[in-house]
Amino acid sequence: MANGQCNCGAVRFEVTSDLRDVYVCHCSICRRATGANGIAVLVVKNEDFRWLEGEDKISSWARPGPDGKADWQRHFCPKCGTPLPGANDDATPFIPAGSITEGGDNLRVAHHIYVESRACWDVIGEDGQQHPEKFGSG
Repeated sequence: MANGQCNCGAVRFEVTSDLRDVYVCHCSICRRATGANGIAVLVVKNEDFRWLEGEDKISSWARPGPDGKADWQRHFCPKCGTPLPGANDDATPFIPAGSITEGGDNLRVAHHIYVESRACWDVIGEDGQQHPEKFGSG
């Protein structure tokens, strides 16, 4: 079991499954959203994730895709700006790895995605498989 929260503590959540694999996205969208080399996330099953406090306080921003529908979305605390969990797909949420406050002792980088899009200054270490685009693309 793991717990997580934003920096100000207004939003808190828990994960009931064991956490291990971290996915690091190096795409330009994630770089701009974080101001860093990308974002490190965990992916769990919906039934293993639960909001404890502040779900109603979460803000989000969706980037419109070519068809006008959102093709990327960011969730964050409106008070402190901390990136927060959101829907990865219908069955799984993603969780920013840095928001885990307890229960993350076994986390390890398993995959780097969108490495062809990484910044010229972004040096990827030895941990984790590298994928040119999304997970499973190379």
